[in-house]
Formats: sequence, structure tokens, C-alpha cells
Amino acid sequence: MADTSTIPQAPAPPAPASVPDSSSKELVWHGANGQRISYRATAELLPIHHYETGALIGTMFMISYLAQDGTDDRPVTFLWNGGPGASSDMINIGGLGPHYVPVRGTDHLSNPSVYRDNPYTLLQESDLVFIDAFGCGLSKMDPSFDAKTVWGVDGDASACASGVAAWVQKHHRYNSPLFLYGESYGTLRNALVFRLLGERGVSVTGVVEQSSILDFAPTLSGNDDYYLGMLPLYAAAACHFGKAGTQSAVSEWWDKAQSFADTTLASAITQGDNLSTETFNDVAQEMSRLIGLSPDFIKSRGLRIELDDFRAHLLESEGKFIGRYDMRYTSFAYKPVQGNSEFFSGEDPSMDAINSPYVSAYLRLVQETGYEVDPNYNALNFKVNQAWNWAHQAPGTQGMPTVPDGSFDISCALRRNPRARILFIGGYFDAATPFWNVRHDMAKLFLPPELKAQIQYRVYETGHMTYADDKVPALLAADLKAFYGKCTRALDD
Repeated sequence: MADTSTIPQAPAPPAPASVPDSSSKELVWHGANGQRISYRATAELLPIHHYETGALIGTMFMISYLAQDGTDDRPVTFLWNGGPGASSDMINIGGLGPHYVPVRGTDHLSNPSVYRDNPYTLLQESDLVFIDAFGCGLSKMDPSFDAKTVWGVDGDASACASGVAAWVQKHHRYNSPLFLYGESYGTLRNALVFRLLGERGVSVTGVVEQSSILDFAPTLSGNDDYYLGMLPLYAAAACHFGKAGTQSAVSEWWDKAQSFADTTLASAITQGDNLSTETFNDVAQEMSRLIGLSPDFIKSRGLRIELDDFRAHLLESEGKFIGRYDMRYTSFAYKPVQGNSEFFSGEDPSMDAINSPYVSAYLRLVQETGYEVDPNYNALNFKVNQAWNWAHQAPGTQGMPTVPDGSFDISCALRRNPRARILFIGGYFDAATPFWNVRHDMAKLFLPPELKAQIQYRVYETGHMTYADDKVPALLAADLKAFYGKCTRALDD
């Protein structure tokens, strides 16, 4: 027989994609006054293909909770966190899934923490599907697919839109009103997915934007809007800690600061050093009254107070600094030798208090369905975050700026689907995504009254993880119930 070892061989055809494993379990949720919901919890990996090329991107992890006494037209809500690079564990076990880990004020949670039936779960209004975007959690990229294609604003949104469509197709839920629920960066993802699903023939009934960030320009230090958006937050924190507004409720003090930011401060900031000395001093005095820092400190910063400056100085006399995701949380100040600004920016007592307990409780919850979790579970993938492609092609615009703005996507999607409704929710103490910003983003769109009427805003005395509070979950649940009711009733009009 001739030796064929040196003859080039044709590559073997790729092996067909195996059907991903999934696991399910029948459970019962117990609410107040004997309320019960029998539901099926299913953890699964769904193969997701690139919308344009058909190439397999990978398998997207989803954990769903479907009421067993429901019908095929019961609402379905798709939920994700942000990052980018954050899995859906926190929004699930923190406050919206059928189980949750309750918090105790601003105390650190014990680890491990016990989860229990969630009296405020969104399962009361809708079936729930929590999704891990590619690059985080339990989702898995196909080795042959270029991760950079989906590690970016537009690629990620396209893949997530495909994930929603794949789940709807597999579970035969074309009769269901579809809702999107995003937190933090997930609100930008929501804006794009809202538009993309419409372009792909999948109608969205409602969108919930929690702790929103649509236009990223105001989040950049040096941008005038950055300082305007931060001021009401500083005032709320100062009021909470008794450094300002001691006779006012936080909401009242926030409103005063927001009015000041919209008028006096906006005028002063935009004038720069053309501002008269007298006006400069007057503005500094009023800022001091609102946010609890000295007029001299404020003047030394040219009326422009950076977030980390405020976090470090508000309680400096007490040897403490305050949180970013939730400014009510405090920790002990570091020694001056540890004063590296990049290090300090990443230190956040509000995350330290809940993150690890949430993750461990969530993984136990997933295992309860019979699904074996990866020991290298990555709740927040910093590699993905740092590699993110921030370029975004907004509809109707030229070029792809690397500072994305999703408000144009919402405007476009809402014009095409004017029956859809949007609920923006946020926290007075959320310095990661200032609530002032999203109100400003939407105001700049100059939407007609008919479309503005489809948008609601709610802000609570809480932080970025709106649900991580003692009192707010009950308020949030009531507002979500009203929102879902309004959305679904409109379908019958």
C-alpha cells in the first residue's frame, strides 16, 4: 500500500453542535396572605447564531421561571445586568426573582446568606427569563467565533436580541407580551434590543430601565453635564448624613439641588472663567449649602466637584469615605500612602456589602434546578469590560462614535412602536448612573406629547441596585404591577 502520510488531507468537517444540557425543577412560590404560584425553574444553554452570517456565536445561559397555571399569552420578561461583563445573578437573587437575599439597612450581608421566597418578585406579573450576555456568567463562546465581534455595544445587542428570539421560538411564546428589563449598562443594551427586535419582526410591549445610562458623554469627567448630573446626588448624600438639608426629606433636598443644577449651576458651569467673581462666590456658597462641602473647597475645584472628591471628603472628618453604587454605605478611609486615585475609584463599600453573598446564594439557587455550575463562574468579567468596543452606530446618524448614546435607539423604536411603554427607575443615592442624566437624555429628544405620555419615571431612596434596600422593594413592586397592568390593558384597546 502506498504511503499517504505526506499527502495533504482535507480538513475534517466540523462536528455538529451538540444539544446543550438543561435542567428543570417544579417549585412553589409562597407570598403574603397564602398566595402561591407553582412554577417551573429551568436552567439552560441555548445556541445563538450571528444574525447576519449564521455562524454559531456560542451558547447563552438563561434561567427561566414560568408559572405553571399561566397561559401561553402570559407576559414574559427578559432581564439582564450591565457591566458590560456582568451576569444576571444580582438582578435575580437581589430582588426580582422568586427567591431573594434580603438586606439589613447598610449592614454587610453574612456569607453564606440564606435566600427565601421573595414577596416582591416580578413573577407575580410575568414569567421571567434571566440572561447572561456573552462573556460573563454561565454563557459560553464557541472557540471558533471571534469574541471581539460580540464584546461591544452593537455586537452584544445583536446577540442578545437573537437570544430573546431564540427563547421565544423554543418555548412557543409568540402569543405573549414581551418585556425587557435592564439594569445599568443593561439599559443601553435594552435600548438597542428594543429597536433591533422591532426590525426583526418581534414586537416589545414594555421596557423597564433600572439605573439608566443611555448617553455616556455626561458620565465623562470634564463634561459640563457630568457636574450637573452629580450635584443632586451629592445633595441627597449630604442630606442623608446630616451635612446639609437637615430639616428636609431627601426627596425635597434632591429637588432643590436639581432645580439649582438646571438653572444657576448650568449657567455658571458653561461660562467657565468668564463668570464674574461675585457670581462665582455666590454659586460656591449655594453649592456648599446644598452638598455640605466648604465654599473654599468648592471654589478650589472651580465649582466642578469630581465624584471621588466628594466620596473622599464628605465624611473625611470622621475618617470615612462613602460608596459609589449606593452613597449611603461607608467604609474606613485608607492611609495616604494608599491614595492612588485609580485604586480608590474601584473601592466601593456598597458592593463589598452584597456582592459575594449574592453570588454564592445565586449559584446555590441554580444548582437547585439540577444544573451543575462552572466552578470558575464569573459574575463580573473585567477582561470583557476592558476589551469592550464602545463604538455605536445610532439609527439615522453618520459614523460610529466611541461614546455611545442609546437615546436615539429608544426614540426610533418608540416612533415605530408607539404603543410600547417605558419605565425609568433609579435611586437618589446612585452615583454610578445619575438619575438626572436620563431625564436630560430623554428631554433632548424633543419627543411629541403622544410619545412622552408613554414614558414614566420613578426614583426611590436607594442606590444603583434599586432592590437592595429594606423599604424600596415594596414600592418598586407596586410600581411594576401598575406599569405591567397599564401595558397589558393597552393591548386590549
